[in-house]
Amino acid sequence: MASKSPAIQVEIYDRPYTLRTDAGQDYTRNLAQAVDTVMRSIGEKTNTIDSLRLAVLAALHFADECERMRKQYHDLESAVTEKTAAFHQALDHIASENE
Repeated sequence: MASKSPAIQVEIYDRPYTLRTDAGQDYTRNLAQAVDTVMRSIGEKTNTIDSLRLAVLAALHFADECERMRKQYHDLESAVTEKTAAFHQALDHIASENE
């Protein structure tokens, strides 16, 4: 029987949550702090206090950030693939000249 992950207490937007995760306490607390920070920032900018609305807006913020990172990763991966192909071509050219 698998053992359960230890419970971690966090607070997001003044509400306590008990979470179970294998990610580790520090990591989980940092994520909760990031969510809290974004919710408070959005709340200040929009004068919104509705925690559900703020949570949805924070989720959209993180989803946008995730999509931007995915695009950046894809662009970097494509650049690495192109550079690798160019290096292989250059090495093949050099090798054929030395034959």
